[in-house]
Amino acid sequence: MDKYELLSGNEAIARGAYEAGVKVAAAYPGTPSTEILENIAQYDRIQSQWAPNEKVALEVCIGASIAGARALAAMKHVGVNVAADPLLTFSYTGVNGGMVLVSADDPEMHSSQNEQDNRYYGMIAKIPVLEPSDSQEAKDFTMEALQLSEQFDTPVILRTTTRVNHSKSLVEIGAPQEIVVKDYEKNPSKYVMTPANAKGRHSVVEARRKALTEFAGQTGLNRIEMGDRTLGFITSGISYQYLKEIMPGASFLKLGLLWPLNEKLIKDFAAQVDRIMVVEELEPVLETQIKAMGIAVTGKDLIPREGELSEEILRRVLGAPSFEKPYASAQKLPVRPPILCPGCSHRGIYYTLKKMGLHVSGDIGCYALGSAPPFGCIDTTICMGASISGAFGMELARGEDFARKCVAVIGDSTFFHSGITGLVDLVYNKGIGTVLILDNSITAMTGHQDNPGTGKDIKGMPAPQISIEKLVESVGVQRIQIVDPFDLKHCEQVLKEELEASEVSVIIVRRPCALYVRLKKPAFTVDAAACIGCKACLKLGCPALSVKDGKAQIDPLVCVGCGLCPQVCPKKAMGEAGELHD
Repeated sequence: MDKYELLSGNEAIARGAYEAGVKVAAAYPGTPSTEILENIAQYDRIQSQWAPNEKVALEVCIGASIAGARALAAMKHVGVNVAADPLLTFSYTGVNGGMVLVSADDPEMHSSQNEQDNRYYGMIAKIPVLEPSDSQEAKDFTMEALQLSEQFDTPVILRTTTRVNHSKSLVEIGAPQEIVVKDYEKNPSKYVMTPANAKGRHSVVEARRKALTEFAGQTGLNRIEMGDRTLGFITSGISYQYLKEIMPGASFLKLGLLWPLNEKLIKDFAAQVDRIMVVEELEPVLETQIKAMGIAVTGKDLIPREGELSEEILRRVLGAPSFEKPYASAQKLPVRPPILCPGCSHRGIYYTLKKMGLHVSGDIGCYALGSAPPFGCIDTTICMGASISGAFGMELARGEDFARKCVAVIGDSTFFHSGITGLVDLVYNKGIGTVLILDNSITAMTGHQDNPGTGKDIKGMPAPQISIEKLVESVGVQRIQIVDPFDLKHCEQVLKEELEASEVSVIIVRRPCALYVRLKKPAFTVDAAACIGCKACLKLGCPALSVKDGKAQIDPLVCVGCGLCPQVCPKKAMGEAGELHD
């Protein structure tokens, strides 16, 4: 009897890895890819791990593949930038056991700093790119990608988008294949990419490209669905689902294998319809290649090049009737921007940085919200690990006086990911910068995944715990201080001391994430008689604080008793009930 489960795309990819006999899986958490490895880790027979960064994750899987095991590395789209070095060389070496890299792209930038289209990586690396359009295909394409990898001796990119990663649909559940580890033979000419060997392997890559192009014309990953021949659509991924909802009777060339394209397949489809529209999110990757074949198509002249597509957007483009919503909101709800959580360990340090008027070179994490009101103190946020290197660049450009008014902020997980090398550079090249490592003892922004500093592995089992202070000391930092961000006076004192130093200093700002280790203190209250309505407390940006009728208010359902507001109140009008004016 067939068994079906309602799975997200990420859950389905994990299931596909399990059923296909994957033995090794590695990732660095990043939305929208995080749940892939979290679900793979539930299958005990798969060796799964959080890696310090995406490059390491891919390299672990490359090693596993060369040793004969099937492997899968998962990351968000910008993570592929970090992993690009080994990826492009792995294209030359090829595989032993099948290897799939999942690139979870993020159109609309729901949780990302850019909107890049990673289909281009397939073209650059000359490796196949598969893109599923729902959860069933997410599972099936994962399994197909592993088979394709071994058949053509190549890594394969499984490219997904946020909508497919997080949407749920029915998936047929199958029995897992036996895990088979192929024989390993030492083969330097294949796996040692010195120039002499790489030249020969480049010829192999070109021969593989031709074979894959022929395969693209025969595989069931691509399919033609003929209907009304007035207009034909060439599309893929979630765009296919939108179009099927809007124009179910149209003709489609639905591409599951996005690179390489088979010219004969596309020309055969074009010959059967009056005109063609290419519908794809973000870049005109398909459209540009199809136009180069001499086929007249419309696409980005009508389809937006920015953001996610949606049914409503495509209805407007195609002139189809708009979808009638079954209900309408009774009231206009206010926009709720992202804010630091009640009791967030970053709030106190940002209050202090803002008060001191410092420049802040920022990084990727929850603490990027330090750029938003009421703090607004982050000058830059570029990519993982760029805060330390960027601050040093500012120092080199503007001199030591500027460096004494500037700090770098980086989280614990981000520091392990790619901040260490920036700190090494700062020390080695005799900078004087001050670095704040905001250690909330977890990878918070993506949902509390463990990292090398937590003392636990992906399954929650004990693991060696890397000491940040010892690591920092080992790269040559002599000035190291640890502060509690809830002690505002001490934080300000330490910052002043370290900014005056004539060498690199690191301040470890340590307190657990408020959502991971709950504060167990009673909510604070306000002495209305003592409150002067100065609104100094609002500079903390705490969601529990507000002002009503000229007096500060503390929402007892939101307040976690972190103790920051009494420290900034000039009249000491805030505190625990029973302690005010004792």
